[in-house]
Amino acid sequence: MELPEIGSPMFLALGDGVNFRSRLEAVDEDTFSVAAPLETTGPEGFLPGYEFEVFWVPPRTRIVMPVLLKQVSDSAPFRWALFPTAEPVISNRREFARGGAGAPIRLFGEWGPQYLQGKMLDISEGGLRFWVPDATAFREGDYMRALVWLGNGEAELKGKVYAVRPANDGPGFHVVLIFKTVDPLAQMIRQYVIAWEIGERRKAQRGQN
Repeated sequence: MELPEIGSPMFLALGDGVNFRSRLEAVDEDTFSVAAPLETTGPEGFLPGYEFEVFWVPPRTRIVMPVLLKQVSDSAPFRWALFPTAEPVISNRREFARGGAGAPIRLFGEWGPQYLQGKMLDISEGGLRFWVPDATAFREGDYMRALVWLGNGEAELKGKVYAVRPANDGPGFHVVLIFKTVDPLAQMIRQYVIAWEIGERRKAQRGQN
């Protein structure tokens, strides 16, 4: 089982076109452990026996491996023990870049004509993760609409609530909305994420000087 180095980023493709960032924590004889994604922290939600794909991205390629969820830790730090069900393969399938943070969001749904407010955590061409102080209005599977400012304009995103989880870094909740995009909206999101990545690299460089 050829895996990246311990601590390397890994991505969990849990369905509906949404990928969650994780990292490789440990490698055993026939299984390996990854950090449970923030959106699924804890033993509830995904249970042993669930099958999905993981992938990692060495330079200029992408390696995919199907796995079976063997065990979920019941105490922090939460980890998933995964069993490979096939050999890893190189894949050229496109993945959505993800980034951004802090932009205010207006949220519209089945709760009524008034909008709720949230704060973006990150966005890609397939999903939006945001923070809200209260999650009583959000249920997994509900359809909703989000308006978010992406630097040069406001994007309207229509999709389905994929996950609702308590924030593990303070009060409030994290919500994941999944959606499908076509140009020009997809291009707008790509440009926003690229600009955000450039800004983050510049911040890191200034911090090293």
